[in-house]
Amino acid sequence: MTIQNQNIAIIGAGIGGLSAAYDLIQAGKTVTIYEAADHVGGLAAGFKEPHWDWTVERFYHHWFASDQYMLGLIDKLGWSDKVLFPRPVTVMYHQGKFYPFDSIPAALIYPGLGWGINKIRFGLVGLFLRMTKNWQALEKTTVDTWMRKWAGDKVYESMWEPMMIGKFGEEFAKTVNMAWLWARLHARTTRLGTFEGGFQTFADKFAERLRQMGVSIYLNTRIQSIQSTKSSKLELMISSPSQPTETKTFDQVLATTSPALLARLAPGLPENYLKGLLSLKSMGAVVMTFSLKHKLSTEGYYWYNIPKNAGFPFLSLVEHTNFLSPDYFGGDHLVYVGDYLPQDHENFDLSQEEIAQKFIPHFHKFNPNFKPDWVKKTWLSRTKYAQPVPLVNHSKNIPEIKTPLHGLYFASMSQVYPWDRGTNFAVEIGRRAAKLMLNEKMLDSK
Repeated sequence: MTIQNQNIAIIGAGIGGLSAAYDLIQAGKTVTIYEAADHVGGLAAGFKEPHWDWTVERFYHHWFASDQYMLGLIDKLGWSDKVLFPRPVTVMYHQGKFYPFDSIPAALIYPGLGWGINKIRFGLVGLFLRMTKNWQALEKTTVDTWMRKWAGDKVYESMWEPMMIGKFGEEFAKTVNMAWLWARLHARTTRLGTFEGGFQTFADKFAERLRQMGVSIYLNTRIQSIQSTKSSKLELMISSPSQPTETKTFDQVLATTSPALLARLAPGLPENYLKGLLSLKSMGAVVMTFSLKHKLSTEGYYWYNIPKNAGFPFLSLVEHTNFLSPDYFGGDHLVYVGDYLPQDHENFDLSQEEIAQKFIPHFHKFNPNFKPDWVKKTWLSRTKYAQPVPLVNHSKNIPEIKTPLHGLYFASMSQVYPWDRGTNFAVEIGRRAAKLMLNEKMLDSK
């Protein structure tokens, strides 16, 4: 017997969930997406003021020229002409000043590495990591150990240790495995891209295409539980403000949530799988976006990398309108200030005003003419699931996409390892999950 029209639910309308839906609906399945937020896009979602032409991401995002999965999907959708690649300037902090660090010539004159052998070692290590594909060997040791051995203490402490502490905090900085850093250096480019209108525009456009193809998308709708039925189907308990809680049955379900949320939704998963989900570590993120009356960076810099020991209460400052013209945003100058933080950090509990008052006094370090009345408006975005923490031999800890509960699949940024989280690999894992789901149904129908 051939089963033609499977009924599939996807939990989460982020880029991974939308990408999976794209392949599933093309294969003739009935697809329904449930999203707890009032918008699609997940962590790549954005917002827009009435006088802006473009949206702004809540958590700063961009694409790399090497993002083959995302750019390939956009090409299939016929929107490649909407992808833009400006050339902004990224800078590094050294002894109270910022220096460009987004090209080989800039790296050669950056004073933080000193001169002579340190720059040679930095260059050779970078070349090796760009060339090698053997990440499996690198995951057996930590970034701290490997870099100190091959790049040397000076290079590591000047270049990579501040990033590790910034990304993973003191708790995890020395325990993250080297495959994670390899992936960042191996795959990324200095060219940064975006979508015409912003990432929210892309997500909305993608969702509308899916609706036209027959996908049902329900926003403001939460899944309360996932349970297996006696007939080997999956029952979802669904709630939304507009209607009472109800249950619906599906042949397959793809969850694109955090590991901890999946564990809460599906307690019927086998104990070992649940234990694996709950053992995964991650850092949260707190990002505040500022609309300013005037340009902050007098040099026109885009991305400021800031070490934790420099005395700033944040990891990075990103002047978005040095990447994209302020004309897209009604003449407003937009600045992101962000940090990766432990999930129990006070910034997850402080008010928006309290966090703004922590950040604003440091703006004069970027522009001595800055005054607090430059700030027109602020927006605060927080998530406790932002940066998975990959420890030594992490590949053995990655949850299988096909869970042990029949018909239930899981695709999250915790599973794109060794690659780092981002929309490119959200596309990849979403479409990989869809392929597994389709293959299972082909086997079931034989």
